[in-house]
Amino acid sequence: RNAMTSRTDSLLFDGADWDYDKIKRAYDAIEEIAFKELGLDIYPNQIEVISAEQMLDAYSSIGLPLMYKHWSFGKHFARDEVLYRKGLRGLAYEIVINSSPCISYIMEENTMTMQTLVIAHAAFGHNHFFKNNTLFKQWTDAEGILDYLEFAKSYISHCEEKHGQAAVERVVDAAHALMSHGVHRYPRKRPLNLREEQKRETDRRTYEEQMYNDLWRTVPRPADVIGAGKEVIDRRRLLALPEENILYFLEKKGPRLQSWQREILRIVRHLSQYFYPQKQTKVMNEGCATTTHYHIMNRLYEKNMLSDGAMLEFLHSHTSVVFQPGFDDPRYAGLNPYTLGFEMMQDIRRVCTEPTAEDRDWFPLFAGCGDPWGVLREAWANYRDESFILQYLSPTLIRRMRLFHIHDDPEQPHLEVSAIHNEQGYQTVRKSLARQHDLAHHEPDIQIVDVDLFGDRKLILHHRVHNGILLEEKETRSVLRHLANLWGYDVKLYEVDATSDKVLKEFGDVSPTVHLG
Repeated sequence: RNAMTSRTDSLLFDGADWDYDKIKRAYDAIEEIAFKELGLDIYPNQIEVISAEQMLDAYSSIGLPLMYKHWSFGKHFARDEVLYRKGLRGLAYEIVINSSPCISYIMEENTMTMQTLVIAHAAFGHNHFFKNNTLFKQWTDAEGILDYLEFAKSYISHCEEKHGQAAVERVVDAAHALMSHGVHRYPRKRPLNLREEQKRETDRRTYEEQMYNDLWRTVPRPADVIGAGKEVIDRRRLLALPEENILYFLEKKGPRLQSWQREILRIVRHLSQYFYPQKQTKVMNEGCATTTHYHIMNRLYEKNMLSDGAMLEFLHSHTSVVFQPGFDDPRYAGLNPYTLGFEMMQDIRRVCTEPTAEDRDWFPLFAGCGDPWGVLREAWANYRDESFILQYLSPTLIRRMRLFHIHDDPEQPHLEVSAIHNEQGYQTVRKSLARQHDLAHHEPDIQIVDVDLFGDRKLILHHRVHNGILLEEKETRSVLRHLANLWGYDVKLYEVDATSDKVLKEFGDVSPTVHLG
């Protein structure tokens, strides 16, 4: 009886109901384990409890706490709400924002066990990854994003009042259509500072007002000076072409855009850049958070701070998250990033503490080092999904997850299993799986390659085709129409083989349907 009484007294909570005192006790217990045992380094936390409707609202506005208005967000909200009310889909237990302070939204419908789990997962796992991963350090400004979102919302609202909702909506529609082609893929010399971006917008507007003079309209165009026979290579050099960041090029070089329209393009591309690291680190980010919550919840149970019932509830949720259907299962839709990330990180812990001879051959730098959390923190800081898999996927895990590689040649009647579980096969599986997580093999490589600003101003783009995968006709023409509307003149796209430079397909001149300038 005394042992039972002692265990009950040490519990963080008992039962499903939660209150803020219980959440605070759970947070303090999680924090102690996270700092003292895992060595995590996090932004300050801000935890907010929200309703299901508020969670749906956060879904619709791409998970950000502040967002400008757009019809697509309302469309997503209506769709998700209908599915949720009919029981056809669930909601995330949490949403976490890469900001400082790090904002974690947790559902008021969660049980106390789930609140504990998602705090460990989001407020400590994701938070640590956001703060320490190199990609996020290079590409995002966690301290400035909340202020910038407020600026973006108020700026676009002001534009709607001044220029009309329809005019602003046309620009935002076009910018959203090109959002995935509005990122810089290579590190800049210094991290983006979003607070400076707000100040620059004010400075740009002030400068334009001071320099405006109606007489500039009467100055002859410099076409005669440049000459129609200007070499294409010089023209491209002057325009810094080719350029893969299409929104950036339009913002800087769009001949018919007004200053407020350029600022909207700048806002959209900054938001696109903010999400760019998340697209490259899905496996690592979720693996980090899942590994963190798994260790913390187990440690809480070992310290008699969770009841048996709470532990069973946690294990039920955890196993559902990391469930991986087999390749022949009707539910199979590729590898679950939660599963792959969690299993790889658990395997790293095993290699650090209980290595085999095979592990020592494959991972001589850390096999048997006895510091699994140090190795994981180093991996979380310095890798993205592709490089993480190339560096850390072990033969043991390949065998356990039964991974294999298939060569699928459309010209042949049969599939070929080209990599089995031997030395060469492990390397092939590793490289193939890593390539599947390389954005360059998922997103089309489209670049602006030429435009004669003093001629017909037609914008020429190339799609560098890999593995013979061409763009979908209808969707491509729709996006090109948005691009033409922003550019103000005709747009032409060539699909070019990345190896031979042979033109595979041509999208003829697409003209603007409306002039936004």
